[in-house]
This record gives sequence, structure tokens and C-alpha cells, in this order.
Amino acid sequence: MFYHTKKLQYFKAPEKPDAIYAKKIQELIGGTFGEMTVMMQYLFQGWNCRGPAKYRDMLLDIGTEEIGHVEMLATMIAHLLDKAPIKLQEEGAQDPVVGAVMGGTKARDSITDIIGAAMNPQHAIVSGLGAMPADSVGFPWNGRFIVASGNLLADFRSNLHAESQGRLQAVRMYEMSNDPGVKDTLSFMIARDTMHQNQWIAAVKDLEESGLETTPVPGSFPLDLEKREFAYQFWNHSEGTESAEGLWAKGPSPDGKGEFQYIENPQPLGPEPNPPQSDPRLHGTPLSPTDGTGQVQGGNGSPLINRTTISK
Repeated sequence: MFYHTKKLQYFKAPEKPDAIYAKKIQELIGGTFGEMTVMMQYLFQGWNCRGPAKYRDMLLDIGTEEIGHVEMLATMIAHLLDKAPIKLQEEGAQDPVVGAVMGGTKARDSITDIIGAAMNPQHAIVSGLGAMPADSVGFPWNGRFIVASGNLLADFRSNLHAESQGRLQAVRMYEMSNDPGVKDTLSFMIARDTMHQNQWIAAVKDLEESGLETTPVPGSFPLDLEKREFAYQFWNHSEGTESAEGLWAKGPSPDGKGEFQYIENPQPLGPEPNPPQSDPRLHGTPLSPTDGTGQVQGGNGSPLINRTTISK
């Protein structure tokens, strides 16, 4: 059961409308690393959790908090879109494209500027000046953005990645605004992202120290089934050897199970590819010419493949 409290977790209203900034805020709602993504990611991880109750409870705590963050941003967009149609009509009287043509400059440049600095028309046409489950360019939020694998260590690392990207985008949005109310609300959300990054780092450590999961993920796969001689080799696949200076190229591996080795000039370990010929019924291009009946001819004209002998 979910219980909705009518008060927002935190909110300071923008001091003035800004339809263009509302378009940008959509990225923090429905973008790949937006609040909808982390909300659904944490909830599904929690619902699917088979591990100790503390992990399930923690996941559902933070997932529910993220529902509130979607509501905060949706409320901000509503304020930013206030009276937007009137404002746009006034600005529309000064057509930058016409001005560019009359002034002898490139109209294409003006059109490009408009695309990046105009109100999202769907805010007026589709949502009635409200937020939408989409990103800043109108791409609908997609459930494929979320990760919920059933392996908590793999998931917690994905969560740290999502919070890192999400905080980065929120900070960039903070820098793009001069509105005190917007910056105040984003400052709170940035602080929560700080907590969540540290939370997932702590959760990874807690999980590994419990012995339930270890690096490499999944820890349940027998290491003797992988080719261990290649498990800690860094292969230099580009010109230069600057990559040899990193911790990934020498010394003990973080999992404590091997020593990094730098391979400066890696050599191929397999043969040249020789893919089998395709089924003639699929009409792919064969290695040799056919005789027109579906039979591929050899160098002396003898058939190599017969249509009737192909297994069905």
C-alpha cells in the first residue's frame, strides 16, 4: 500500500514563469537518468528483492522518495509554464527568421536557435501547461531505462551510476537558471543526490562485507570455469602506452584475487573468421556463383550445396 501525503518533500516556487526552462526541466523528470527512471528502478529492485529485508526496505524507502521528487519537478514545471501562451504570442510578433532574412544573415542559424530556445509546444497542446513523462526533447520515458536484475550488487552499482549522472544533470540545470526559487529547489535535490550516491557506495560495501555478493559479479559463478589467465590482463588496443600508468595496469586487482598485467602488444588468439555459407533459400550472396537453380558451383562446376539436401 502506498500512502500519499499532500505536502511536498521540499519546494520553493519560481519567482517568474519561464517556458523555455520548463522544457529543460523535463530532462530531470523523464530523461534517461531522470527521477522517473530512478523511481521505477528502485521500486522494481525492491519488489524483486529476495535478499535480507533491510535491502528491500531500503530500496522501497528511496523508491518512494523518488515518487515525491517527480511531483516536485512537475509542480515546478506548472509554475514555470504559468501564462506561457500569452508570453509566447508577444514574443512571436518579433519573428527572428524574418529578421534574419531581412538583415542578410543565415535564416538556418536562426531556425536552429529557435529549436533550442523555444517552448515545448506539447506543454500547451498535449498537457495543458503541465509536466509530461518525457525528456527535454519530447522523447517519451521508456521502461528500458531501468535496471532491476535480481542481483543486488550489480543493481547497486547501476544505482550509483544513475545517481551520479542525475546529480550531474541537476547541477548543470542549476547553473542554467538565475531564478532564486528554481535554484533553491534544485539545491535540495542536489543534496539528496549527494546522500543517494553515498548511500549506494555504503550499500555496496555492506553487501560485500555480508558475504552475500562479491566482485566480480556474479560471485556465485565458479572462477575455475573462466579462463583465469586472461582475467586480469589489460590489453593495450591503441597507439601509445599512457594507459599503463593507471591502477588497472599493475598491482593487485580490487577483488583481491589476481594481479593486473599490462599487455603492450596484444596478439589475436583466434583464426581468421570463415563463416559458413548461408541457406540458399535465404538468398544471401554466396561465396561462389550459383547455376541458377540454387546450387552453388565449385571451381570445376560441381555443386557444393544442393537446395534439396538442406535440413528443414
